[in-house]
Amino acid sequence: MLVVQKFGGSSLAGPERLRRAANICLDARKRGNDVVLVVSAMGNTTDDLEDIALKISASPPAREMDALMTTGEQQSAALMAIMLESLGAPARSFAGWQAGLFTDRRHGDARISVIAPGRINAALAEGVTPVVSGYQGVSSSGDVTALGRGGSDTTAVALAAALGADKCEIYTDVDGIYTADPRLVTGAVRLDRIDYGDMLRLALHGSQVLHSRSVEAAMRERVRVHLLSSFTRKEGTVMCDHPDRPGLCGVTRDPSLGTVSVIGREANAQVLAEAVAALAHSDIIVTHTELFDGGCSLFVSPDRLLPALELVHRRFFR
Repeated sequence: MLVVQKFGGSSLAGPERLRRAANICLDARKRGNDVVLVVSAMGNTTDDLEDIALKISASPPAREMDALMTTGEQQSAALMAIMLESLGAPARSFAGWQAGLFTDRRHGDARISVIAPGRINAALAEGVTPVVSGYQGVSSSGDVTALGRGGSDTTAVALAAALGADKCEIYTDVDGIYTADPRLVTGAVRLDRIDYGDMLRLALHGSQVLHSRSVEAAMRERVRVHLLSSFTRKEGTVMCDHPDRPGLCGVTRDPSLGTVSVIGREANAQVLAEAVAALAHSDIIVTHTELFDGGCSLFVSPDRLLPALELVHRRFFR
């Protein structure tokens, strides 16, 4: 079995977390799997690099920003390869261009156009674990490009599709998809499975677990994605085709829009009316609403977003 594992920045922030992530990879190898790793920049590396650039120039060239911002992932890839080697597992780091990820020329928000994973397949054939820098590729003009927000997730899913991987495991600091963000809402429940379409709507309406572009890629290529935490051994959530999915799967918020959204195939006008009534009962004013396929949104003032999220979740997921 071939597994692509992606580790986010919080899972790599420091030597001990790197070791924990490496051991997850080694456990998979001990079960007889071939593993390809995709890594994000460690901790706050990307933000720190951006801050330095903006102190030098208020409007740095987009090409140079991509060249700068993608170095964080390359650091992570090299350090992970070093960690795996220190634990007795042959490993080799690959920048995006070395892994064969070709993109368009849109700096800062590039799209993958084609993947030529010859060197990745060659490493696997040698028994070497490839460690690929996420978030990056190379354009037809030979310039390094950044894939934009959530780019490492997109790298992992796209590589899984190109390699014909059996599954893609994405490790973060949250052990799956919940009916609401468990760090904000009491009583949020983890979902064992979630349908691609429901996950896409959650991502488009504020969920931070997966970026919408990576969900779209998984949906298009039918890549089975397992969302897990690198800090626990809990089962996580599988994103896949889910014909028996529940009528409602979650509530999310988008601070940039001032919305609380209910997502699911049964999130209809009746659900929207019940959500408005629940908020009105607690003196939270809904300025306007929106009904869309597979969900509905309520617009409230920014200072009432969190209590609105809690109340709407309680109404439908008691």
